[in-house]
Amino acid sequence: MIDDFGLKPLRTPEDEYLHEQDLRIDSIMIICLLNLYVARMPKLRTISKPTTAKFNIQEYVRYLISEPMRTSCAALSEILPDVSHDSINRFLLRENYAPEDLWKEFPDEFDLKNGTLSTDDTVLDKPYSNEEKAKLISRFYSGKHHCVVKGINLLTLYYTDPNGVSAPVNYRVIDPDEDKTKNELFREMLQEVMDWGLEPSWVTGDCWYSSKENLRFIRKYKLSMLFGIAGNRNVSLESSGYLQVQKIKEWNKDGLIVHLRGFGEVKVLRTECKKSFRYYIVSVPEIENLPSFVYKDFERIHKEHWNIESFHRAVKQLCSIEKFQVRTTVCIKNHIFCSLVGFIKLECAKISNVISNWYKMKTDLFRDVVRNFIARGIDGEKGSKLIPSVNA
Repeated sequence: MIDDFGLKPLRTPEDEYLHEQDLRIDSIMIICLLNLYVARMPKLRTISKPTTAKFNIQEYVRYLISEPMRTSCAALSEILPDVSHDSINRFLLRENYAPEDLWKEFPDEFDLKNGTLSTDDTVLDKPYSNEEKAKLISRFYSGKHHCVVKGINLLTLYYTDPNGVSAPVNYRVIDPDEDKTKNELFREMLQEVMDWGLEPSWVTGDCWYSSKENLRFIRKYKLSMLFGIAGNRNVSLESSGYLQVQKIKEWNKDGLIVHLRGFGEVKVLRTECKKSFRYYIVSVPEIENLPSFVYKDFERIHKEHWNIESFHRAVKQLCSIEKFQVRTTVCIKNHIFCSLVGFIKLECAKISNVISNWYKMKTDLFRDVVRNFIARGIDGEKGSKLIPSVNA
């Protein structure tokens, strides 16, 4: 349409509507691009002026290590009269700790070369939490309970150096709303620690992480690997076609060299546990060295892999990783990060011979309190009327 003089076009109401829609779409696209750019920016916490915070991570980590019961912001504020509940809650809300921050906490005493890097996940039990109100809580299969339970799924990379010193180096808190699988997160974490400067000799894991994609990804870094595999994985012996590994009839204690379908040549070993068989595969960068890998080598690497199981038990019992009463995603992640830092502190104390094992710190913390209570008893307590023990 043109005006009465035939000089310029006139906009109809339909044209105006379409123009407004185009502007709205352009605005939405710009906002999405800005959000994507901000999301990919490094997570740096820059300090522009002196902090006025009355609470910090060091105090929170110490609290997690020392508290024998369930932890909460309110309970800690009762222990520290000068710190309010709100100050503790603000600390958990304002920080944005990332897995790379855990790497920065890694002690200098660790040998970053020629160790064993293990992967596994664990469920932090939260049986009484409301899934609709508490973020990150969902239903996951628990190897401890042998069933699906309510909790938070934590995936960890755990490193043991040649001297036996060990600690977590990377982790992910599984978000049920994200599309990434645990195998994808494992590959992402492995690439990160390699970029950070870790140079392990071995990578280990259970059968959940022995997919072809994972094995190929590890081979790209020319690392040796030991993984559990399911009994129905297909392998090929020299004299026959493919068959399930559980159907192999003749076994050698030091393992059999087979071709794993979709991957290549590996050595497969079988162990017996609780009247059932478990199967493992071993792969090394130089195939010609595969025959020299014997059962004694398997026991050594498998023992180092078991350190991650000990870590999962200790971080739950000693660092209060399951004992939180916050709901938002950032608070939960910051609490988990502080618990992992607490475990590293325990390992550093062990390295420095301050404690002989992780559990001694909490035991020593309460020994004098328990001893004094036994000697003094409850104020106003009356003596027992029972007959005294004889020859006790």
